[in-house]
Amino acid sequence: MGVLGTLTIAGVAAWIYQLANGLGVTGMSNGTSWGLYITMFMFFVGLSAGGLIVASSASVFHVADYKKVALPAVILSTVCICCAGMFVLIDLGGIQRVWRIITGPNPLSPLFWDICVITLYLAINVVYLAFMTSKKPGAADKVAVVSRFALPVAILVHSVTAWIFGLEMAREGWYSAIMAPLFVVSAMDSGLALLILSLMGLNKSGRFKTDKKLLSNLAGLLAVCIAVDAFLVGCEVLTMAYPGAAGAETLAIMATGATAPFFWFEIVIGLLIPFCILVFTKNRARMGLVAAASVCVVAGVFFKRVWLLLTSFVELNVAGAPGVSLGTTAAQQGGAGMWALAGSYAPTWVEIVVAIGVVSLGALAFVMLAQKLLPGGAPKREAVNVAAGEAA
Repeated sequence: MGVLGTLTIAGVAAWIYQLANGLGVTGMSNGTSWGLYITMFMFFVGLSAGGLIVASSASVFHVADYKKVALPAVILSTVCICCAGMFVLIDLGGIQRVWRIITGPNPLSPLFWDICVITLYLAINVVYLAFMTSKKPGAADKVAVVSRFALPVAILVHSVTAWIFGLEMAREGWYSAIMAPLFVVSAMDSGLALLILSLMGLNKSGRFKTDKKLLSNLAGLLAVCIAVDAFLVGCEVLTMAYPGAAGAETLAIMATGATAPFFWFEIVIGLLIPFCILVFTKNRARMGLVAAASVCVVAGVFFKRVWLLLTSFVELNVAGAPGVSLGTTAAQQGGAGMWALAGSYAPTWVEIVVAIGVVSLGALAFVMLAQKLLPGGAPKREAVNVAAGEAA
């Protein structure tokens, strides 16, 4: 917790530096207007949605085994959606004008839809947690009612995030009818993989016990989600690769160009290897292999977010002589370096430290909430008093 706290403080310091000097200190420019922050936003929305889908499905479909892990799943979901919201606010740059979202909304903008659904999603998570930890009579019935709303909202929150890209006709690589299903299924496998890893960590710490049979069942569900994810990616690639299709140039960038390492990492490490591990029952009974496959899935989905976002920025929408003005701090000094003929992006130390700080804050929040809310997460006061009495 000390290490997480230190990294969080470093992230806050880097963010203050960004506020003081503007977004020019990041690697973003007029050619690549979204970078690491929006990548992390997409990633954490998916991690959050996957956890809540598992938790709400336990009540909606009466899966008794999943009810055992519903509480840590909701805690994880709440923390992840808060991290996603922080990345959006950080990417705004001029956060002092964030109030304009309320006073001057554009109802036709998918960005505004996303703000509304994420706010609703966070509220449902908080209410869900309150009812799940309540000792009052009828709390279980309230949990069942909330779960009916939580499941569709969890699916909707990632669908709306996908529509931010899927409805952007100016970007060929984003404009896709199956963008929402792609986002939802990748949210399922990444969120489920992170939940499995979190449950294993809680097992090891002794704060919350999950039996191996349940973890194996969750690993089986993860294998199904990976297969569906691979199928949808294959559909998208086939559509772009078919002779005469409009997406051939985007596919070339994705498969052999600037974002190819991220694409092939996701295909091989994020989909192929974990599926080959988890498709066999005997492997799902070995927790080491399940953990390794889950790590591969989480890493693969992160890389998927990278190539989904950045592939469409490689080719500039508007070409002209001598190019597109970068608008960065370095470009303001003038010279030939202020113009770009092709899109390029690499995160600066500011973005990396801020991202590490947000992730550390999220991990710290999860640990603290787990200690407070999970059964066995913190020593009971009566036990401490008895121990003190015996010592006396």
